[in-house]
Amino acid sequence: MKEKQRQLTKAETQVMNIIWGLPAEGCTVQEILDGYPDPKPAYTTVLTFTKILTEKGFLLAKKVGKANRFTPTVSREDYKASVVNDVKDTFFGGSFTSLVSFFAKREQLTKDEIEELRNIIKEGLE
Repeated sequence: MKEKQRQLTKAETQVMNIIWGLPAEGCTVQEILDGYPDPKPAYTTVLTFTKILTEKGFLLAKKVGKANRFTPTVSREDYKASVVNDVKDTFFGGSFTSLVSFFAKREQLTKDEIEELRNIIKEGLE
């Protein structure tokens, strides 16, 4: 997905999370369905989501025998980065510092968490 990605709905994200957790060679609708917790949605519901996600460009469908195998066109990490960047740009004027300070204040970090963040920042500067 080269251009700005469209956002996934909550239900689409659930499908993509299952797919991202499956082997890279792709999966069938049944394999996606098997990844759902109980109560599982109907097979046709998952089939509809794979169609939508293919149309949105998040999945590639390849016919193998009678079934399609679906592979993601974007990694979970790349999608997360895109969503966080959109939030940063939309709500924090593009400022990473504003984004981080917002969450730091809201999350009431422990001393250990603050120290962990300091270490991450130090490592990033080296």
